[in-house]
Amino acid sequence: MNLFCRAHPWHGVEIGEKAPEEILCYIEIVPTDTVKFELDKATGLLKVDRPQKYSNFCPSLYGLIPQTYAGKRVGEYCSQKSGRANINGDADPLDICILTEKPIQRGDILVTAIPIGGIRAIDGQEADDKIIAVLKDDLVYNQIRDLQDCPSNLIDRLCHYFLTYKESPEDLVKETPRRLEIIQLYDRKEAHEVIALAQEDYEEQFNGIRELLHQAFRLP
Repeated sequence: MNLFCRAHPWHGVEIGEKAPEEILCYIEIVPTDTVKFELDKATGLLKVDRPQKYSNFCPSLYGLIPQTYAGKRVGEYCSQKSGRANINGDADPLDICILTEKPIQRGDILVTAIPIGGIRAIDGQEADDKIIAVLKDDLVYNQIRDLQDCPSNLIDRLCHYFLTYKESPEDLVKETPRRLEIIQLYDRKEAHEVIALAQEDYEEQFNGIRELLHQAFRLP
């Protein structure tokens, strides 16, 4: 069946045997996109979420980490690290930003990435972590293995995007409280911990689905 049926990018793609040090990721948005694409979780197809109304463009490849889920463990870890009580996971796969010098101009693809850190963000009362990674074997970024080794202006650009991509100019002028807050940045070790917790949350939330998928798509 796997010769005729496409794997679901969230459930049907393996994160990789070397996770969390090296992971396979699904890309939804690239820097040249003028609309925000998002995985339709029911069908596994990439859909248009909304046009980018203002001057916000994602400065990196952006997507999700397969077979992860921001559930109870991710929420509790965010509460512990941020000092904020009653934080829940956002019930989505983990987001990931991937740095590369290559102009990849389309999403709906899989890439292999090396996590180097993350952005601890809270959207309302929900943990909305953004793992930061570099494209495996990238000529420019491949030597970076921790967030502290990454140029700070690149991280500032990512943070600015996430702080403003849901806000209108009117919100910014009126200094309306931001919906999404960036609480902290963290290093590679902590990124590995967040990914591992999200894998555990996934196993609990979707207990048995991986075995069913393996049986369904196994070659005779």
